[in-house]
Formats: sequence, C-alpha cells, structure tokens
Amino acid sequence: MLAVDGGEKVRQEPFPSRHLFGAEEREVALRLFDQAMESGVAIGYGGVEEQAYERELAEFLGGGYADLVNSGTSALYVALGGLELEPASEVVVPPISDPGGVMPVALLNLVPVVADAMPGSFNAGPAEIEAVLTPYTRAIIVAHIAGEPAAMDPILELARSRNLPLIEDCAQAHGARYKGRMAGTMGLVGAFSTMSGKHHATGPQGGAVFTQDEELYWRIKRFADRGKPFNTDASSNVRAGLNLNGNDLAAAIGRVQLHKINDIVRRRRTFAAQVHAGLDSLQAVSPGREVEDSEAVYWFLRFHVDADKLTVDKDTFAQAVAAEGIPLTASYRYISSEAEWFRQRKVFGSSDYPWGLPEYQGDRDATFPCPQAVEVVESHFIMSIHENFGAPEVEDTLAALKKVEAAYLR
Repeated sequence: MLAVDGGEKVRQEPFPSRHLFGAEEREVALRLFDQAMESGVAIGYGGVEEQAYERELAEFLGGGYADLVNSGTSALYVALGGLELEPASEVVVPPISDPGGVMPVALLNLVPVVADAMPGSFNAGPAEIEAVLTPYTRAIIVAHIAGEPAAMDPILELARSRNLPLIEDCAQAHGARYKGRMAGTMGLVGAFSTMSGKHHATGPQGGAVFTQDEELYWRIKRFADRGKPFNTDASSNVRAGLNLNGNDLAAAIGRVQLHKINDIVRRRRTFAAQVHAGLDSLQAVSPGREVEDSEAVYWFLRFHVDADKLTVDKDTFAQAVAAEGIPLTASYRYISSEAEWFRQRKVFGSSDYPWGLPEYQGDRDATFPCPQAVEVVESHFIMSIHENFGAPEVEDTLAALKKVEAAYLR
C-alpha cells in the first residue's frame, strides 16, 4: 500500500541535513571579530577579505573581474545598471525564474519581455528569444535554471548578430559548464546568488557580479556603491545608485566556501547520475532533458512524467512519491509572466511604469503566455538535493519512484 493511502513509507528517516557551514567558516568569522575587538575597528567592507574573495572568485571563473554585493537580486540589478541602458528599453528575460531574476529590469525602468522556454527545458532557447526580439530590444538575460546550462552557442550568436549585450543569471549554476565553458563567462556579464541555499555561499544572503570587460567592471562597481568615483578623476559620486555592497565578513566565509565548491559540484553530479541511471527501469518517469555538451550542477533535479502512461496526473504522482519520505515538490511554476506583480504592473505606484513610459514604443499590452514553459512545468516535478545525499538516498528515491509507478501504471 502506498504511504499516501496509509501504507508504510519507503523512507522512515528524514534525508540528511546539508551542513553547508562548518568549523572553517566559524573560525574565519571569529578571527574577524577578534581582530575587531582587539583593534577597536569594526568589521567593514571593501577590505582585504572582500578584495581577496573577488580575486579568487574571478580566478575560479577563469580570470576577469568580480564584485561582491549583498544578494543575487542585487547582482542582476547591478549587472543591468552597469550597461547604462536608456529607460523604456526592452530586455528579454527568462520564462522561469525566481522573481529576483526579472524585477531588477522593471526597477531600472526597462521593459521586461518574457521569452518562452525551449521544449523540455526550464530555460529559454535561441528560437524563443528570437521570437520576442523587437527594434526596442537592448539586452538579453539568460538564466541557467536548476544548474542546467542553456543552449548558449546559438543564443550568443543571436545576441552578437543583433549587437545585444547578454547577461547570464547563474544564481543556480555555480560551476556549470557548456561545451567546457563556465556558466557566467560566456555572456558579457554573469550574475550570481551566494545565499546559503546555493552551491557556495557568502552567508545567509549574498551575490556577485563577474565580467571579463574591465570598463564594464568599473561601471558595475560604481553603481553598486552609490556611484562612487572608482577609477575616475571625479571628486564626487558620478551617478545615482544604491548601497548594494558586500562586506568583509561575508567575503571571509565565501573564501572558505570557494575551496569547497568543486567537491560540492562533484558530489551533486554523482548523486544525480546515480538517480538518472536508476530511472532506466521506469516507464513513466525520466530525467529532465538537458542541452547536449553541457555539465549541470543540479541545484535541484528535474523529473519528466509521461502522465499518459499513468492512471493519475503528474501532481498526484509526485505527491505520492513525496509521501514515501522523498523531498519532492510537485511543481516549479515560477513562470515570470504569471506573477501578480508582473501582470498587475506593480512597480512604481499607479504609474504603469516602465510600460507606461511616454518613451516606450513597444507593445504595451503584451502578456507573454509562454505555452512551452507552462507545458514543461506541468510535465515535471522537482527534487531538492544537496551534496550530502549519498547511496542510501539514491536507493530510497528510486525505490519510492518504482513503488509509486507500479501502483499507478496503466
């Protein structure tokens, strides 16, 4: 009998906790506090630790320039701000994303235009992006959702052919690779979240921006710190901006985390590979489709369900697997154009800005239904994972999937 019907669960104990932060992170944090207590100088920002973290993150990404900020949302906001786009410009945004992956566009008085998902993927593809380009498009944001790289080569070629800067949202994709290239290094700029749920973290919240373009780096750095005149001859702040700085305590934690990231990624990939291999014996469940020549880092696992082979729908199936003690979520329906703030245009009071800007010449009534994004979220469920899952969790996950499929298979 299935657990959802009162039977015994496959997994009796909770899955293991992640334990992301440990003695090393505690040690560096306490060392900073000890220094502050002994010197009388409070822990600050922009100091030795922050500079070292930014240098080490850039080295991890293959060389370039990084700026630590206070969240992943801020990272995207700062990346866009560094481009200095004109108000009322259109920016292509991902079909499926955390709201922080789209809101910065509107908050900069730029118009978010939602590209649909590539069939079978949570990410936009080149055809879907091209379909929403207009004469008013000035930039493209591509997200690598779930740590699965988007199909970057044709997207990059499209961006180059239209002379459009491309921002990679790598919040969920630290260390992911596409044809050997690291996520965040293929576009003009990469934006990362380093909050405590991500592959590596700088504390409870954090973010970072990366680019190989030195001039853009300085524009980003100025915009992230109230327009301070970094690398200029100006004697006062050179543009308006917010204080979105990271800090030395966050950076010290992040430096420890960077030493762990390769092992974190390796262990997540091992878990995913073992689960995927075990799905071969199932008829209705298969791994989410990934782009060829890509190496995902699995912020979560995607499972495709062929509901035509089952007597229940996908949500009912996923809920039954979750009842067996497996950390599943039936739906990841974070479709950008469906969000209430987007549909009701709640950005700047009742002004309808940025869509209502007099300068905007695009389609003010566009709604972006994204049917392929709807189809992919309705045919997939997700499993939260981390690097401390091992062989027992693989075994129980597959046992639960097999048990539930056997009960519901036509």
